[in-house]
Amino acid sequence: MTTVHLPPHWPTTEDEARAVQDRLRARVVRDEPGPPPGTGRVTGVDVAYDDARDMVAAAAVVLDAGTLGVVAEATAVGRVSFPYVPGLLAFREIPAVLAALDALPCPPGLVVCDGYGLAHPRRFGLASHLGVLTGLPTIGVAKNPFTFTHSAPGTARGSSAPLLDGSEEVGRALRTRDGVKPVYVSVGHRVDLDHACAHTLALTPAHRLPETTRRADALCRRALAGARESSGA
Repeated sequence: MTTVHLPPHWPTTEDEARAVQDRLRARVVRDEPGPPPGTGRVTGVDVAYDDARDMVAAAAVVLDAGTLGVVAEATAVGRVSFPYVPGLLAFREIPAVLAALDALPCPPGLVVCDGYGLAHPRRFGLASHLGVLTGLPTIGVAKNPFTFTHSAPGTARGSSAPLLDGSEEVGRALRTRDGVKPVYVSVGHRVDLDHACAHTLALTPAHRLPETTRRADALCRRALAGARESSGA
């Protein structure tokens, strides 16, 4: 387990954080296809919190994209780096996620975030922010649509509907299981929306959420529980 250290000059106020978003947003690459779905490695990242103890744990789980078997995993634990502010969640999560990614013994390949990329009020959610900072191809697969609207996709797996901010498509509501609530896919960095959806379907052979997210979620929760035990809490 790795200890989280804040990157230099990490924002401490909402104004500073929004200024960082404004500065980095222009660096997002939207028109690369990214790696072919089902090939190479794909990594899920997720974060768990204990706000009462000011504690955060992140996990990165690398899967073989073809078999979905675990290749490597790493965790990082530290102090919460930013207060909870809607639209600025990345500033709470990225230091821990970066530490977990850095602790991996192999390159992560495509990174799948449990959250948003362009489907964000400021068009710069966690997946985009992480992608710009690392240069890695990233996508966002969220459980809920945040503030955006969509029509109901068809009931069959693979059906989708545009996720809209007015007339702008910021992502897609994608059905990963027949008749089950969709997930919300958006571009992060260096992967276009069609390929982001294809990756999401390749990662959901049996469940609504991608295997990357499911495994990273379980691992970061275990890491947080272990950190509590170690601290005597």
